[in-house]
Amino acid sequence: MPEAQGAVLSVSGLRAGYGETVILEEVGFELPARGSLAVLGRNGVGKTTLLATLMGHTTLHAGSILFNRKSIERTPVYERCRSGIGFVPQERMIFPSLSVEENLAVAQRDEKRKGRPGRWTLERVYDLFPRLNERRHHRGNQISGGEQQMLAIGRALMSSPGVLLLDEPLEGLAPIIVENLLFSIRKLISEESLAIILVEQHAKLALQMTQNVLVMSRGRVIHSGPSEALLADPERLASLVVAQ
Repeated sequence: MPEAQGAVLSVSGLRAGYGETVILEEVGFELPARGSLAVLGRNGVGKTTLLATLMGHTTLHAGSILFNRKSIERTPVYERCRSGIGFVPQERMIFPSLSVEENLAVAQRDEKRKGRPGRWTLERVYDLFPRLNERRHHRGNQISGGEQQMLAIGRALMSSPGVLLLDEPLEGLAPIIVENLLFSIRKLISEESLAIILVEQHAKLALQMTQNVLVMSRGRVIHSGPSEALLADPERLASLVVAQ
């Protein structure tokens, strides 16, 4: 699959998994700069593995991953992060003994990004998540699950990524926290100069926020296209993913 014009991320023929176990088969897609992509499907179909593979956490058996037209299949995880890929895993993985502000500050490692457009600072993260500003001196293990999710997203933004990978950011959160996070994610998609891949079980919410969608089944892409079109076809949506 040729790289799309203006694609910040181009994936072709991806075959990957854990050790000899293959989870993903022939996965391919294009993500334009400032684009947004929902990845949907039932549990266990390979959505999380896809994000982990883009980040370098799995065994790549075949295929190509181009980020800003550069091949990164063999690039170490830390270099992918430094080059501009931000990852928010399901587990959040914040540092429990560090304060909120220390969790954020430690992620701003690349001094060379300071003069680039779209650079994220503590002030910008606090503007996006005012609750983190209120809790900035609390340790990571002293804040709620929703606040931890905000912190995980904020920490990923502190590296000023060109692509942000979000793995089920709404999972297990109270409705009021979900609303706050939805507002912030929509703001990132509509106003910021970064592209977003959103893995989410709440299919309708994900489709409402994104431009395009992939639906996966058994490690393969079984549908791709505009999010709006799939959202407007409830029968098709229900046949592809579990109704939300």
